[in-house]
Amino acid sequence: MDTDAPHTDTPPDPAPPAAGTAAATTARLRAAWQATATAAGARRDPAPYAERLLAAWAEPQRRYHTTAHLADVLARIDVLAPHAADPVAVRLAAWFHDAVYRPDRSENEERSAALAERALPELGVGAARTAEVARLVRLTVGHDPAPGDTNGEVLCDADLAVLAGPPHPDYAAYAAAVRAEYGFVPDDAFRTGRAAVLRHLLDLPRLFRTPHGRAHWEAPARANLTAELAALLPRA
Repeated sequence: MDTDAPHTDTPPDPAPPAAGTAAATTARLRAAWQATATAAGARRDPAPYAERLLAAWAEPQRRYHTTAHLADVLARIDVLAPHAADPVAVRLAAWFHDAVYRPDRSENEERSAALAERALPELGVGAARTAEVARLVRLTVGHDPAPGDTNGEVLCDADLAVLAGPPHPDYAAYAAAVRAEYGFVPDDAFRTGRAAVLRHLLDLPRLFRTPHGRAHWEAPARANLTAELAALLPRA
């Protein structure tokens, strides 16, 4: 596991997996699921589970919480994996953390965790690892892992790493996708709600808990959040 100092041999951050076709991304995700499910001890064919999960991640109401987001989170986990006590559980949690997603609902994480609790034992994953996956999915409600929760730190940092992207085009595209998911919300109400989210994030003592996240993502993420908040506020 990592100590408080970043590893000098940490691999460079991957580029967001936007290059190539959607079909290529889906093929990579299928292969990643197969490898993770096998490592988790799956006793049934993992392929049908991949198809159901990928179909969920491709639902039409999604604009940000898509297969591209899933691929990005998994790529970030690859960077942070040495910090985790159980990287396999973290990767499984990434697959399930937004598997149930409706932007007009508040129980998405709970329903996603419940899905993991049903699907993973059926696949053949052991009870302890299934419980850990469900715990990690529920942790993404607030992205506030306890000190020493290395699995939670890796998942939450990977999920929030999008905040540290270059302002243009990456962060701007992320912010636009979030707005599109909430297209049913009037502009004034969206600005109020989004500003509250940004203030909450900026008020956190740390956005990122892993050494790599603190070293590489904290400062650019705070700059992006501050700039977005300023753009949302009414001009004097």
